[in-house]
Amino acid sequence: MTAKPTVFSELPTDLNRDRLPQHVAVIMDGNGRWAQRRGLPRIMGHRRGVDALKDLLRCCRDWGVGALTAYAFSTENWGRPLEEVDFLMTLFERILRQELREMMAEGVRIRFVGNLQALPPSLQLEIERSMQETANNQGIEFTVATNYGGRQEIMQACRAIAMQIQQGHIQPEDIDEALFEQHLYTRGIADPDLLIRTSGEMRISNFLLWQVAYAEIYVTETFWPDFDRAEFHQALSNYQQRDRRFGKLKAKS
Repeated sequence: MTAKPTVFSELPTDLNRDRLPQHVAVIMDGNGRWAQRRGLPRIMGHRRGVDALKDLLRCCRDWGVGALTAYAFSTENWGRPLEEVDFLMTLFERILRQELREMMAEGVRIRFVGNLQALPPSLQLEIERSMQETANNQGIEFTVATNYGGRQEIMQACRAIAMQIQQGHIQPEDIDEALFEQHLYTRGIADPDLLIRTSGEMRISNFLLWQVAYAEIYVTETFWPDFDRAEFHQALSNYQQRDRRFGKLKAKS
């Protein structure tokens, strides 16, 4: 019998606390394939995926990673079977109701980014309630990208800035990166240092196109429901071996 990897509750001793990413983003891919390989309905993969996300959130808090952003539902996901989409919307709503008290106790500040107006009204209410009630929490920043698309985000930012120019509030020469970022869904949220994608797919799938410009990318073959603390440990270990130069060259000693 193969021994199970150690499950760390505290930061593993081989990791340098001073070199941890402050913001981790995750593309949670492989829920459906995880279920299908076990002869289960796809929705079972989504249920297990929620458990994996909850554990990663706690792990980030325990190990000192200050922010986690999860790609929960993309603008393209509306093209999935109707019963799967309906299940996901109901699941999001139920989880928010069930987990809000625990998020408050654990100091989680939750934010949702994306075109939230297109979501079911009852889900919108739960989203608004959860953001309001956790707004002053300072334990960990948890951002959930829901009905989110990176291209859509950039286009709506361009429209908003164009409208300000048309109304005479700003001039074209006023546009810089700082102003542009104020019109993104993620305004006020630092860019990710590390982007993790599960299931082995080598693409970013329209996720945080502006924000991950200099993020380190880590891809694992593991399906999302099986992504645990041991897997996260491997991702962080890999990250700490990277030489982050942000397009520059370090001065020679």
